[in-house]
Formats: sequence, structure tokens, C-alpha cells
Amino acid sequence: MKTFIAMFLAALFGQSTLASEKNTYTAELDAFWQKISRAVETGDLQSYRDTCHPDAVIVSGIKKSSSPLAAVLKRWKQEFDDTRAGKIKARVEFRFSHRYSDASTAHEKGMFLYSSQKKGEQWKREYIHFEGLLTKKEGRWLMMMEYQKSVGTQAEWEKLAR
Repeated sequence: MKTFIAMFLAALFGQSTLASEKNTYTAELDAFWQKISRAVETGDLQSYRDTCHPDAVIVSGIKKSSSPLAAVLKRWKQEFDDTRAGKIKARVEFRFSHRYSDASTAHEKGMFLYSSQKKGEQWKREYIHFEGLLTKKEGRWLMMMEYQKSVGTQAEWEKLAR
């Protein structure tokens, strides 16, 4: 009986410690995603690049491809430049269905909503199911892999908590 009680208390203590740690990492990870959102909205490619590990990979289930994220950022440069110059407006929002993390790694799954508008046109919205694999180096979270799994819907987006 003592063993059971000791195991129960250890499990209970461990869970409360993990719960408080999870909240800490969630706040840090929220700040990471907010930095990406700001970079997209302001057209700040360098700030976006600073969220990525140098060896990061982007996987597209939509295009059935895998590429170094550095190569993809070169393709996205013009859109960032156009956003910074005010030729287009762009923004990205994130919502999550699960968030697993510890002090140095995170796997986050959910959707992002990428919205863009060229002058004189309506907003274009793209709902994308995605997963992100992150690592924490020298106190900074960095994207290791972004997996853009599939196109989603507004209804699926709205089911995810803000």
C-alpha cells in the first residue's frame, strides 16, 4: 500500500510539475508563432528567417515535395518585398489541435490561415493543415521542419481553439 501511495504521489507531483512547465513552453511557443505572424504582416524576411534552423526542411503534402526551407524562402522573397513595399497585404494566423513540448523540442499540429490582398482585389484566404517540428537552441525556438499537409476549410479552422 505504501508503494502505491508513493507512486501515486510521485505521479501527481510529476504531473503538476509538467503542467507548469508546459504552460511556460506554450507561452514561449506562442511568442515564436507571433514573431512569424509579425514578419509576414510587415514583410520582414530576415525576421522570418531568424525563426528557422539553417538546415530546416519544408514538406508539402499539397505539392508532394520536400525542400530546404532556405530555398523556399528565396522563392518567397518577392512576396515579402511586395508586402514591405505596400503592394500587397499579407498575414498568417495559427491555431493548434495539439502541442507537445519539453525544454528543447516541440511538435505542434494544427492549421494556419494565410491571407493576402493585392491592391484593388478581395482578400484571398488559404487554410492549411500543418505540423511544425521545433528545437530550442541558445534560448531561441527554431523551426526544423514545417509540414504543410493539406488544404483545409474555414469550418475546420473554426473548430480549432484560438
